[in-house]
Amino acid sequence: MKTEQQYFEEGSSIQVYMDNMSTLKEESYEVYQNFTLPNDDFAEELKQHNLHFLTITEDWCGDAMVINPVLRKIVEAADLQMHVALRDADTDLIDRHLTNGGRAIPMVLVLNEQGELVGKWGPRAPEVQAMVTEGRAKLPAKEDPTFEEKQKAFYTQLQKRYRTDPAIWTYVYNSFQSTLKEIIK
Repeated sequence: MKTEQQYFEEGSSIQVYMDNMSTLKEESYEVYQNFTLPNDDFAEELKQHNLHFLTITEDWCGDAMVINPVLRKIVEAADLQMHVALRDADTDLIDRHLTNGGRAIPMVLVLNEQGELVGKWGPRAPEVQAMVTEGRAKLPAKEDPTFEEKQKAFYTQLQKRYRTDPAIWTYVYNSFQSTLKEIIK
């Protein structure tokens, strides 16, 4: 069984991954170009720790579309490394890091200098999860003939908000920062 560090070493960098995306590439770069890190010195603080990150993701994932660019900005500012493992290429890795029994992505694994897993974050910031939960609760029952249409409309609207709402980006940033501060304290 491969370790998380081995998956990290085999994975592409987040930059190469984003450059080679076949789905949601433009949307991911829209977030990347428009998100600005807060002036809070967190990246400088993070530089003092030899962490690296392995993101389990897929390019069709709307959550990954907004999360990966925000986290990329953090790791680039801190001069750290973030690599990508594709969830569906080898499900052994994601199956070790399930969310409520599911293969939710993105899942960001935090590794120390020795390559040991010291924490993880994902698949959403709590505020974003609340928005998704609330939106799903308003959908009709799956048996309803309008369910698929309304679900598609909900996800289309959510994805647009992911691309354009700086509050979403801030929720992701703050949640990831909070997780990392617990790890490095």
